[in-house]
Amino acid sequence: MKSSEIQFNGETPFYKVYIDVLGEVDLMQCMRNQLKNFPQFLSSIPDEKYNFAYATSKWTVAEVIHHIIDTERVFQYRALRFSRGDTTALSGFDQDLFVSGANTSKRTKQSLINQYQIVRQSTILLFENFDNEILERRG
Repeated sequence: MKSSEIQFNGETPFYKVYIDVLGEVDLMQCMRNQLKNFPQFLSSIPDEKYNFAYATSKWTVAEVIHHIIDTERVFQYRALRFSRGDTTALSGFDQDLFVSGANTSKRTKQSLINQYQIVRQSTILLFENFDNEILERRG
């Protein structure tokens, strides 16, 4: 599926900006590319900057990375629910609560890179098995 094929309705315009930033791409290929490129980028971050926050009460670089991983997990679960036709209302998630409860400062950079790779591989495997009918389902 191409990014331009996604139909945004009244319930989802908030997420359109996240797709538009990609430009015109094949979404599966984009996820596969990110599986390679994002860990390379993370590896390039100097260790001394890993727990850096630009101001008090702002997330560190490591916490931002952990937020990306947590968010992918949440949206992967939502996609699974939609794909199975589950119409039960979904709750939101408190990103600040997720970050504060993650113990990210005790994690190594490599452990987060490994976690990202596993979560992204899982996302790719999930979406590879969705046909167009499933991809068009709404939740």
